Amino acid sequence: MVYKSKKKLEIKPVIRHLKEIKEVLYDQKWAAKAPDCELYYMYRGMKKENGFRYDVTVIPFQMLGQEFIKTKGHYHVRFRQELYQVLEGRGIFLMQKTKGSRVEDVCAIKAKKGDVLVIPPHYGHVTINPGKQELKMANWVSENCKSDYSFIAKKQGACYFAIKDKTRLKWVKNENYQEIPKLRFEKPLKKMPKDLSFLK
Repeated sequence: MVYKSKKKLEIKPVIRHLKEIKEVLYDQKWAAKAPDCELYYMYRGMKKENGFRYDVTVIPFQMLGQEFIKTKGHYHVRFRQELYQVLEGRGIFLMQKTKGSRVEDVCAIKAKKGDVLVIPPHYGHVTINPGKQELKMANWVSENCKSDYSFIAKKQGACYFAIKDKTRLKWVKNENYQEIPKLRFEKPLKKMPKDLSFLK
């Protein structure tokens, strides 16, 4: 799979495999037996402008055992913010703010094509594809922004898992966290901010 930008440049994706995210999955029995496979595709640096980087991530739909497919999850070093927009499909952006090992706040934003959202400073985040079609999303972030996967990996996932319970999505608490606040929901933005300087 190769994404073609408007400049007709072909960019090879960084491919996230199942073996790289097994430790953060809800269904560990399934993960222990599942063969390795490609999960999602990250096209990084498709554009670079004024110190910002534009990436595209493609997450084809599949179930990871009982759990809806998701990204590995990370925090931003130096508490940088990040701006996302859904290009195709729909996704859920799960965000958690921690102090030490304790979760102070956790929220989710359900977003569809055209919706925009900001990952605030101090929040780790995971993106979930709960639909039955491909999720394609873009993000703007500072070129100096680096990702830290260690906390979420240590806790074996974010503080909530999104699993399939018969025909509906069900949120399940991650028992590796001592205290977990009630999950709250926020609405996405409907258009892109004109000024991205806050991302620095």
